[in-house]
Amino acid sequence: MLFSFRCWLLLLLLAFLGSLQQAYAQIAVTAGADSSQVAEPRQETAADSARKTEILFGRRVTRPTKAAVWAIIPGGGQFYNKKYWKVPLAVGLIGGVVAAEVFYQIRYKRYVEQYNFLSDSGVAALPRSPYPNLNAGNTVAGAQRGVIFYRRYRDQFLAYSAIAYGLTVLDALVDAHLKDFDISDDLSLNIEPTMLRTPMVAAAPGVSLTFSLTSTRSSRK
Repeated sequence: MLFSFRCWLLLLLLAFLGSLQQAYAQIAVTAGADSSQVAEPRQETAADSARKTEILFGRRVTRPTKAAVWAIIPGGGQFYNKKYWKVPLAVGLIGGVVAAEVFYQIRYKRYVEQYNFLSDSGVAALPRSPYPNLNAGNTVAGAQRGVIFYRRYRDQFLAYSAIAYGLTVLDALVDAHLKDFDISDDLSLNIEPTMLRTPMVAAAPGVSLTFSLTSTRSSRK
């Protein structure tokens, strides 16, 4: 069960990193004869209200906001972003950790009942079962070990469920944000010599890096 969860988590992480790499791969880094000039970012002239480009419950909201709301449903944020191949990953990840949480909760409750029965009845041990896996809780000490073991993993998978859910929401949010940024050839990375000035220390020569990244959200209707 724990191995299955780790596999799903790894797959979703790879999918998340893949979406970032796909976006960054389209960014053009330019450097030419005028690289000594710092690229000036484009000025946003549209009002904030013009940046709200989607309808949600009768209100205009930004694309990332709507993606985050959709992500309340497992896989909904990925579906909204049209990353359909991520939907089964998100659903499987959340479903896997929830299934593990239910499994450990059922076992924990069973061992608690067994421990309470043995403690209250004064019976040292129950008859052995032909199934070896069921003999662990036949004694008070065995039932107590089972309670501790399954309670620990139940609590761990409760935290894993929150992490998995948050990860799917974050993935949908980042994908929606990347859609609103200009990743055309107009982006640039400029490198130029400069003087580094620090308090109480004389200026020293150095290198300045300027990277231009412009949101295109204001241009959407």
